[in-house]
Amino acid sequence: MRTIKAEIITVGDELLYGQILDTNSQWMSAELDKIGVRVVRRTTVGDIAEDMLTAFKEAESRADIILITGGLGPTKDDLTKPLLAQYFNCGMEMVPEALEEVRQYFEKRGRELTELNRQQAVLPTKCTYIPNKMGTAPGMWFYENGKAWMSMPGVPYEMKALMTDYVIPMIKETFDTPVIYHKTIKTVGIGESFLADLISDWEDALPQHIKLAYLPSPGLVRMRLTAQGTDEKLLSKDVQAQIDKVWPLISKYAYGFDLETLEQHIGQRLMANQETLAIAESCSGGYVSHMITSVPGSSAYFRGSILPYHNEHKINQLKVAESTIAAHGAVSEETVSEMAARVRELFGTTYGIATSGIAGPDGGTAEKPVGTVWIAVADGTQTFAKKLMLTKDRMLNIQLTGVSVLNLLRQRLNNNLH
Repeated sequence: MRTIKAEIITVGDELLYGQILDTNSQWMSAELDKIGVRVVRRTTVGDIAEDMLTAFKEAESRADIILITGGLGPTKDDLTKPLLAQYFNCGMEMVPEALEEVRQYFEKRGRELTELNRQQAVLPTKCTYIPNKMGTAPGMWFYENGKAWMSMPGVPYEMKALMTDYVIPMIKETFDTPVIYHKTIKTVGIGESFLADLISDWEDALPQHIKLAYLPSPGLVRMRLTAQGTDEKLLSKDVQAQIDKVWPLISKYAYGFDLETLEQHIGQRLMANQETLAIAESCSGGYVSHMITSVPGSSAYFRGSILPYHNEHKINQLKVAESTIAAHGAVSEETVSEMAARVRELFGTTYGIATSGIAGPDGGTAEKPVGTVWIAVADGTQTFAKKLMLTKDRMLNIQLTGVSVLNLLRQRLNNNLH
C-alpha cells in the first residue's frame, strides 16, 4: 500500500521569534499518525509572501496532504488566505454561510460586526468552506492534482476542533491510508550507541515492514518499533515476535513499554511485593522524591524523604557518623551508604536510597570534580553504592542522578546487584 505523506506548515513571525511555542505541529503529527498518514516535513515560515509561496510549492512537491495553520486573521499581516487564492489562481468571494457564522459569533458576544470582521467570510473560490465553530476564521479545504490542502487558524483549540470534526474524516474519505503500528520498549542504564551495538544483528534482520528508531533522553533510551501495513492485529503480532527475539539481549536494561515511566515501574514492583521506600537526597535536592510522588497512589509504598543538604543535618537528623564525613567527605561511598541505611531505619522501610554529589557549576575539586555523584540503595542486609561521573550542567546532573538512583533500586528489585 502506498504511503500517504503529509507536510505541516505553521505561519507566523511570532513562532520564529520564539514568542509562541508551536504545539500545533506536534499535536497534528500525532493525530495523523493515528490514521496512518506519515508526516514527512514540518515547516515554520514567517509572514512574508515570497517565503510562504515557496513553502507551499515545496510542500506540494513532496506531500499528498498539506496542512497550514496561522495567518487567517482579519489584519494586513495575515497573508495565508490571499496567498492561497494566488497559489490556486482563483479569485475571492463572500461566502454567505461563512458570513452568517461570523455574524452569529459576534452577536452571541454582544459585539459589533465590523467591515474588517466581515472580510473573514471572503474566501478563495476554489476552496470548500469549513465552518469554524470555535472562532471567526473559517477553515479552507482545497483538492487539486491529487493533493489535499487544509488551512486552519493558529489558535490551538480552534485548530484541534477543525482537525477532529472535519480534517481527519475528510482525509480518511479521500485517501486509502495504511495502518501504522508503534510499540516502544523503555530502557535505562545503557547508552544509545552501546544499545545499538548490543542488538546490531537483530536490528539488521528486522523485516522490511518494521523499522527501529532510537529515542534517547537523559539516562534513558526508548526503542520505537514501527510497522506499516493493512492489518493492525497482524502488525501487532509481527512486532511482538521481534520483541520476543530481542528481549534476551536487553532484559537487563528494559523496564517497560510505551508510556510507562521508570518511577511507575518501580512503584508497581514495590506495591506488588508489599515493600516500602524512603529517600535521603543531598545533591538531587528533592528531585528523586518528586519523581516517585508524581505517580498516583505512591503513598502505598513511599514513606517519606529527608533532604540533609548541609552536612550538619546529615549528622544531626539522618544520624550519619560525623567521623565518616570527616574521614571521607560528604561525596563518598561511605557517606552515601550510611545515608541510605539511616533513612531506611528512620522511616522503617524495606529500602532506602540516597544521593550525594557535586551538581555544579562550581564546588568541584581536582579529586572530586563537578559531576561527581555517589548513589546508594540499602535493603537492611546489604548496601550497594555506585559512583557516577556526570556533566558540568547542574540540572542535567540532577536529572541523571534521579534516573540513576532509581535504576539502582530497579536492579536491586531484580536481584541484579552483587
